[in-house]
Amino acid sequence: MSGVFSGFFIIWAVIGVGFLVGRSGFLGPHGQVVLSKLSFYVASPPLLFLTISQADIAQMFSAPLLIAAVSAWVTMLLYAAVARFALKRDAATVVMGSQAAAQVNAANLGIPIAMFVLGDASQVAPVMLFQLAINSPLYLTIMDTLTDGHRPTPWSIIKNTFTNPLIVGSLLGILFGATGWQLPDLVLQPIELVAGASIPAMLLAFGMSLVGSRPLSDKRERTDALIASFAKLFIHPALALFLGLLLGLDGHVLYAAVIMASLPTAQNLYVAAVRYNRATTVSRDTVLVTTVFSMVTMAIIAVVLS
Repeated sequence: MSGVFSGFFIIWAVIGVGFLVGRSGFLGPHGQVVLSKLSFYVASPPLLFLTISQADIAQMFSAPLLIAAVSAWVTMLLYAAVARFALKRDAATVVMGSQAAAQVNAANLGIPIAMFVLGDASQVAPVMLFQLAINSPLYLTIMDTLTDGHRPTPWSIIKNTFTNPLIVGSLLGILFGATGWQLPDLVLQPIELVAGASIPAMLLAFGMSLVGSRPLSDKRERTDALIASFAKLFIHPALALFLGLLLGLDGHVLYAAVIMASLPTAQNLYVAAVRYNRATTVSRDTVLVTTVFSMVTMAIIAVVLS
């Protein structure tokens, strides 16, 4: 148990450093963006490649992937029903809000939590594969159709999916893990060095993003954000726990699946909301609220399940 809370302490300590750096303005107005891009495009793909290539590939494509998909989609549907029929939101706003209720921050926080709390960064791989390779193409296609009538072609969907650096890193890791291929040390060592920058850059950038945040200040969309936050913090992990027990999981595998479902809303969802001009405030506020309180949820899960 002490190891779990030590992991959370390490994560929040680095986030705190990032917050202080952001407040000081030491890295300038674009420091957070640069760190985020460094982590996303440069350091995270090799980290995923290294961790997944050494993981149990069969286990990755079994129960954890199923739990990640079903728990997320059921949570989205529950939110969508409330937003559409009780709050009377338009279809595009409902789609973006439902994503805020169940799409987790698998990259910026999922990898560090998997590494320091679960002891294995590959635990985040099923969630990332579901979100990046399955869920994101689906909801982006729906949003394109709802907002501007543009109907993406199968080729454009495939291209957007498989040019995502996190998907490329994950797929290469699966390939090497399944075939048993290994890179020579001369090639592997610089990859390991670059991958080592991923987690610090993620956490520092995330801490910097919290500077000046004022969640729930918009009265009109406060209800939507609170419902989405409740769904993300409680319904999503509860569904993951139920599905895990239903599938007969226990021990560390069950614990990892529930922790992954307890991650806060993905930060990059706000970028998509701005792109489509739908649920921007809801997305932003849900990210902030769930980011603060998800650590409490995960700490409770750690006490109960670890």
